[in-house]
Amino acid sequence: MGTEFLPQSITENYEIHEWKHACAILRSDFINEWNDIIELLIDFKLCESWISEGGGGKSKVSQKIDKFLSNRGWAEKKFETSVKVDENLMDSPTHKIDCFKNRIALEIEWNNKDPFFDRDLNNFRLLFDLRAISVGVIITRCDDLQDIFDKLGRGKSYGPSTTHMSKLLTRIQGGSGGGCPLLVFGIMKKLYDENC
Repeated sequence: MGTEFLPQSITENYEIHEWKHACAILRSDFINEWNDIIELLIDFKLCESWISEGGGGKSKVSQKIDKFLSNRGWAEKKFETSVKVDENLMDSPTHKIDCFKNRIALEIEWNNKDPFFDRDLNNFRLLFDLRAISVGVIITRCDDLQDIFDKLGRGKSYGPSTTHMSKLLTRIQGGSGGGCPLLVFGIMKKLYDENC
């Protein structure tokens, strides 16, 4: 498994899963994107205020990751795809990728409904088959953060039908994502900072 290439500070603070040699591909063929992801994960901490304040729209977690990566040239990306059968051309647009750079697609699933994992993995499968991406990366939360959400009185907002690691793993192990190399990071309790 290629996760031994990750710095110890990452392997100690994230739950990590890899499929189809994603780390080796990133490290050898996409070193700039690999370094961006490494730096992001080392820099990241989970602020208590991001959980306790709540609110609608894009989460503070997603905003933090988006901003970090956009400063390094990553951007939201929608691919225009179509299917041609004989003379009939039919548009088949994909969902937007949260962060995209040089054939690497990264999705942030902090607290969405868990079917968003199906959307992401199907998107990765399709875009990989079309040779538009080489690796799919997902950052989500570990199940053990539920204790913190409950303690802060926010447990109902982070319920069992929202995006978290065990919901993602069952989908990937069941074959979602197809042949796309995948690298998954789960934010662990160790990253929680009650002082920010």
